[in-house]
Amino acid sequence: MGGFITAYGLEAVLIPNNVSDGGITGLSIVGFELTGLPLGLLIAVLNIPFIFLGYKQIGKSFAIYSVIGIASLAVGTVVLHHISPIIEGDTLLVTVVGGIIIGFGMGLALRNGGALDGIDMLAVLLSRKLPFGTSDLILFLNMFVFIVVSTVFGLQGAFLSAIAYYIASKVIHIVEEGLSGAKTFKIITKHPETMVETIRDRLGRGATYNLVQGGYSNEQFREITCVINRLEESKMKEIIYEIDPSAFVMVYDVAEVRGGNFKKHDIH
Repeated sequence: MGGFITAYGLEAVLIPNNVSDGGITGLSIVGFELTGLPLGLLIAVLNIPFIFLGYKQIGKSFAIYSVIGIASLAVGTVVLHHISPIIEGDTLLVTVVGGIIIGFGMGLALRNGGALDGIDMLAVLLSRKLPFGTSDLILFLNMFVFIVVSTVFGLQGAFLSAIAYYIASKVIHIVEEGLSGAKTFKIITKHPETMVETIRDRLGRGATYNLVQGGYSNEQFREITCVINRLEESKMKEIIYEIDPSAFVMVYDVAEVRGGNFKKHDIH
């Protein structure tokens, strides 16, 4: 599904308006424009070495799902090649809508254990051999891709492609984590029992204790850990301030929560 959605975004929005994508897909689009070879064939062939990298560096199941996803993307571009564009001419709308569609497709694939583009796998491998982080290398590699894109689509096409890629990356992040998401609260308070009871009564959430010790005072505390829905964050802060305005609080974003009793409760 992710492969076909991405193919639709390419064939119905980006490519007809001379806008490319990043990564191996972007290089495949350039190859299609220069040689006339089927885009699906180029996507499949250029991703082969990166699938091998994914198998070696990440695992067998990831490689298998990536093969399925990339094959779906390649077939999708062939099937949808003659589809009528849904947007023409409006560069802003093209980059936004195209970025959203391909980001949703790629995010769907990543969320379910595969990938539609090999450049991320290359970045993971290079990060182990070079003094740079994975995200820095992905950015650098895509800068090279957009330089190549500019030789075919011009500077404007390269800039629009970069904007579409940026939007797609944000949508991928949302699809992977979900719109609602979750938050972890770590609370050190003078009234841990009251805090836990109030959180349970008002939010219906459980909590756990961790024994911690102050580095300066050597005093021991019970640190409360509680995972809540993002929509409950303001209510949680209200409870903490009501019980102990001087409580020490740390809040973390949580990408995924499974198991336990993590369900939405009425806030009252």
